[in-house]
Amino acid sequence: MMFHCLTAALIGLAALGTGVAGAQDYPNKPVRIITGFAAGGIGDLGARLLADTITRTTGQQAVVENRTGAAGTIGIDAVAKAAPDGYTLGLILNGNLVINPFVQKSMPFDAMKDVIPVAAIGDAPQMIAMTADLPAKTFKEFQALAKAKPKTYSYGSAGVGSLPHLSTAELARQAGIEMVHVPYRGNAPAMVDLLAGRIHLISASIGTFRAGIESGKLRILLTATKDRLPYSPDVPTAAEAGLPGYLMSVWIAVVAPAGTPQPVRDRIHALVQTMQKDEAAKRAMAAAGLDLMTMSQVEFAAFVKAEYVRWEGIVKNAGVERE
Repeated sequence: MMFHCLTAALIGLAALGTGVAGAQDYPNKPVRIITGFAAGGIGDLGARLLADTITRTTGQQAVVENRTGAAGTIGIDAVAKAAPDGYTLGLILNGNLVINPFVQKSMPFDAMKDVIPVAAIGDAPQMIAMTADLPAKTFKEFQALAKAKPKTYSYGSAGVGSLPHLSTAELARQAGIEMVHVPYRGNAPAMVDLLAGRIHLISASIGTFRAGIESGKLRILLTATKDRLPYSPDVPTAAEAGLPGYLMSVWIAVVAPAGTPQPVRDRIHALVQTMQKDEAAKRAMAAAGLDLMTMSQVEFAAFVKAEYVRWEGIVKNAGVERE
């Protein structure tokens, strides 16, 4: 009996040693970073910044693979089904994990079980912008207009169930106003109509609004944040506008397939931290309206679980049916 116990213990120690050695050597071959979004967006930006950091820091090539479709679900499904060895990572937007499960009829993976949150990268706080054509200077003034004429004013979004849709629907719910939702195939065409005055409101980040602000065609009514943003110090927060519970952002992060060893996840987390300290990467993120998110793995995992519960309620309140 003692011989068998000793043998089992030695085997266990050998396996542990192999795992640690593997993590120390990680990566020793090319790393694939899958994002479910096309080139040009913040998901693609985050993936390319991380790939560059991995390549420069470790000497191993990291490549970005854009697998678009189903609001990012197709790409992250490929991550969920990959070998859990750290050589296939996912660069996600929060919608992949905490919105899609409640708006898509058929999810090919379990967002809370089949992928593991590894590292938060950054978030783009949401702002509410209004066409400057309306006779309102503040959100409270717009709120008064909308209450006086229910379903007169419209808001655009990137489609039913998208974060811009749910963000503005939640704004309307908390503000006690009724608006008409106009879905588009992405935020870009919605912005065109907002700038032209054909719709009245939209939810997005500062990167989307800069041109409209500079041209005087848009007015930012509030930021969906706890504190005023350093790059928009004159814009009141949601709480200052009378909506203390209204907090919205798009965040990006790294996930790995379930079962990826903890030492490997620690190494990936450390590489993300290296990227976040790089001045060129910080400038690129700031230009895209992304603020750094610095969290431990434990903090980030707890954050994702809380967001999952929160967005389930937001989707339910918006009355969105699974499609």
